Amino acid sequence: MELLDVLPERFGFVVLIFVYSLVMLMYLAIKVGAARKKYDIKYPTMYSEKEQIFNCIQRAHQNTLEVYPQWLIFQTIAGLVYPMTASVLGVIWVTSRFSYAWGYYTGSKSLWPEWPLFQSISSSLSICDVFACMHCQSGLAA
Repeated sequence: MELLDVLPERFGFVVLIFVYSLVMLMYLAIKVGAARKKYDIKYPTMYSEKEQIFNCIQRAHQNTLEVYPQWLIFQTIAGLVYPMTASVLGVIWVTSRFSYAWGYYTGSKSLWPEWPLFQSISSSLSICDVFACMHCQSGLAA
């Protein structure tokens, strides 16, 4: 049995979303590197005591890295049973991380996107995961 025989027909879309998410992570990392240079923040210093904007740029990247592993797991599980739904939710999540970062970069809390958007997308993937597990359980019982 080959891997391609096990994966759903449209799982390639899920893989494309993974690639899109890597582009997003690289973009955020490049922004932190540029901010380090601009504000003269040397490694291994994580945050600046003087430059609040640098801290915002760093925090947007760090926060994304903190939630990324869970998102990968949810995206993969949901994608194994519902590849198109997971792909659409994945595009929304990755794109919203760009919006989140751009708002956070300003340093103005009024421009930060609201957390309920991110929570609803994560919840939607979690619900897809529950249905995926139920689908797999029913398949195993048969």
